[in-house]
Amino acid sequence: HTGVGFLDHMIHALAKHSGWSLIVECIGDLHIDDHHTTEDCGIALGDAFKQALGQVRGVKRFGFGFAPLDEALSRAVVDLSNRPYSVIELGLKREKIGDLSCEMIPHFLESFTEAARLTVHVDCLRGFNDHHR
Repeated sequence: HTGVGFLDHMIHALAKHSGWSLIVECIGDLHIDDHHTTEDCGIALGDAFKQALGQVRGVKRFGFGFAPLDEALSRAVVDLSNRPYSVIELGLKREKIGDLSCEMIPHFLESFTEAARLTVHVDCLRGFNDHHR
């Protein structure tokens, strides 16, 4: 529970579709905005991912996946490079989805990537509903 409804929704979807068992509790400064809460959740999950992965030996280094949701189709490509870098192109048009600023969605992924020490490319190939992208 982060206090940001749409962020909770996205973290739940990440856990469900990745097969991860996650409990996220965050007490942030939401009276200011959603930036620190979103960023800190990305960092914490990236740290946890890095610890769970351990030494990257005997693991396929590259991976990719596609995810459809109604009219939208997104792609993620990951390199267990130990060189953090991210390219996030979602094409979001709205200012907010629920109570989450759309600018925080790529920032969450960038924070995760940096903490997990991954190279990640995420893009939305098609779709018009920002909730699905």
